[in-house]
Amino acid sequence: DVQLQASGGGLVQAGGSLRLSCAASGFNFDDYAIGWFRQAPGKEREFVGTLSKRRGRTYYSDSVKGRFVISRDNDKNTVYLQMNNLKPEDTAVYYCVSGNPILSEIYSARAYTYWGQGTQVTVSS
Repeated sequence: DVQLQASGGGLVQAGGSLRLSCAASGFNFDDYAIGWFRQAPGKEREFVGTLSKRRGRTYYSDSVKGRFVISRDNDKNTVYLQMNNLKPEDTAVYYCVSGNPILSEIYSARAYTYWGQGTQVTVSS
């Protein structure tokens, strides 16, 4: 079974940093794009960023570009989301996702087949 296990969320002050981890199992790590979405209370799920399969290109939403970085450790089948200069508006449940979206669909939640359980990130002002 495909499993995505997200961890690393917590409470941090504005301007601080957190690193989320997503441990993947049950599939070949190189065959899927892996990324992150988030959902704040009362809002729709929002694309954060994704790491393409094989070439490992990264794509980010404008709201996090320059502050968040996605990386992966193939030996550990783990993807990381390093979040710097956090803002209160980054507060949300963050979901690790995996799938095979075409380039025009990478920002759409529907393009990702597998979803982790989510980890809460709270940024205080």
